Amino acid sequence: MNPARLLVVDDEEINREIIAEYLDGSGYDLTLVDNGGRALELLLGGQQFDAVLLDRMMPDIDGMAVLRRLQAEPALAATPVIMQTAAAGHEQVAEGLRLGAYYYLTKPYHRDALLAVVRSAIDGVERRRELARQIDEYRGMIGLVVEARFAFRTLREAHSVAAAVATMACDPTAVGLALVELLINAVEHGNLGITFQDKSRLLAAERWAAEIEARLALAENAGKCVEVHVKREPGTVRVRIRDQGRGFDWRRYLDLDEARATNRNGRGIVLARQLAFGDLRYNDAGNELTASFTAHH
Repeated sequence: MNPARLLVVDDEEINREIIAEYLDGSGYDLTLVDNGGRALELLLGGQQFDAVLLDRMMPDIDGMAVLRRLQAEPALAATPVIMQTAAAGHEQVAEGLRLGAYYYLTKPYHRDALLAVVRSAIDGVERRRELARQIDEYRGMIGLVVEARFAFRTLREAHSVAAAVATMACDPTAVGLALVELLINAVEHGNLGITFQDKSRLLAAERWAAEIEARLALAENAGKCVEVHVKREPGTVRVRIRDQGRGFDWRRYLDLDEARATNRNGRGIVLARQLAFGDLRYNDAGNELTASFTAHH
């Protein structure tokens, strides 16, 4: 497998050197440029990058202008952007979030912080590719379904269900990615009771996947599953997802506020709404949601 390609954009040579040193030995293929104009030349010219590490404040074309241009290009809008900035005030962070910068690093930052967010961004890219493969695999059969019910327990099964349901959509990639976020939430936060704070600590310790497996093996969770009901209607597919947890305060996670901008978790519902499910609705408890998407004709 080819190494992940990262585009690093910073007008300060010392900052580029620090980033290169921090990422040395991590297996990434780095391209370093010193201005936003050159970054756009590479990105719009067809160069393929798995993620962009982007300085916010640069002369001429700054990081926000680059981010706006990326969001305007369908082929580039999904590229993960890690914004690095010394401007960490409320308005600056909020503006970046609105434009799609899902990761924030506030200068100066430690090597571990950089490695963590880069790894998270690349993991997301790899999940997208695997999901696309599964969607292609299921497309011929599931696309004929009128109504279906699924029940699953594990993260692997969550990805499979998301891919299967997404084959019914006009935009299967967007719907699939949105469903993955919601189905994983139902497993980890719903059935297994992993809180936002728990997950933050587990990710920092690189123990999240192991903790999922450990909790799935507990007798108290043996009978718990996530149920998904899918029904095709004229032009629309309606989805209902229900877990067996006690629920959560979902209202806090409908939007990604600046207080969580530097966290690696807590953005799944926001992504699902932005990608495919603007009509997403939870019940009062937070253990059941409904949403819909445009059906593939």
